[in-house]
Amino acid sequence: MPIVNEWIEVETGPGISIYNITPQIQERLAKTAIQNGQAIVFSRHTTTALAINEDEERLFEDIKVYLQKLAPEGDRYLHNDLHLRVVPPDEPRNAHSHLMAITLSTSEIIPVVGGQLALGTWQSVLFFDLDGPRQRTVLVQISGE
Repeated sequence: MPIVNEWIEVETGPGISIYNITPQIQERLAKTAIQNGQAIVFSRHTTTALAINEDEERLFEDIKVYLQKLAPEGDRYLHNDLHLRVVPPDEPRNAHSHLMAITLSTSEIIPVVGGQLALGTWQSVLFFDLDGPRQRTVLVQISGE
């Protein structure tokens, strides 16, 4: 069974930002001969996440508000005591971003059927950057026959 590894680069905006990366995943899938199998999508950062949900701007705003209620930036977090640990000089106080990320997921598995992602009508693969702006990388591993 062939396995193809592809990368998606995402240049993100400030704060919490959400991107529909379904078209980029489908483009990588189309470059392969795989008709049936799976696509594993994996986020390689501790303050990013993935989810399958609807690509709708007002929902994105609701999600941002929801996440900010779960882990408000202004709360007291031990991870933000930068003077108590060895960190690079540009290390941000971003404990809230880590906490938001663990409430989501770092990966999604999407079935591939007939050379297409087997997503439902309103489903999209969403990439969340919870601590932007940054240059981020997502791995897409496609396997099957």
